[in-house]
Amino acid sequence: QVQLVESGGGLVQAGGSLRLSCAASGRTFSSYVMGWFRQAPGKEREFVAAIRRSGGSTYYADSVKGRFTISRDNAKNTVSLQMNSLKPEETAVYLCAAALHTIAATRRYEYDYWGQGTQVTVSS
Repeated sequence: QVQLVESGGGLVQAGGSLRLSCAASGRTFSSYVMGWFRQAPGKEREFVAAIRRSGGSTYYADSVKGRFTISRDNAKNTVSLQMNSLKPEETAVYLCAAALHTIAATRRYEYDYWGQGTQVTVSS
């Protein structure tokens, strides 16, 4: 089992940057595909970014390509999301997730474990 704890959220002005981190428990972190999702009030949870076990392959939602970067450190059991040029419509709770088996790595039902989330608020 994996426990995930996110950090790094906060309030930022439009155009600003934030770096989110997710710390995972357990000794098998490198076995999991890691993803970031976000959920705004009244909206469905949506895929943001994912990274394969070795970190060699990454995936992004079209809306964040070129602005967000996902990375992982298997030695430290952490995954990070660098978010630049943030927009007010990206205000949401950002959640870290872990998947043992995935095909696309972009679908929420593929993920087995979820963190509680960290709030990101982008002011206009």
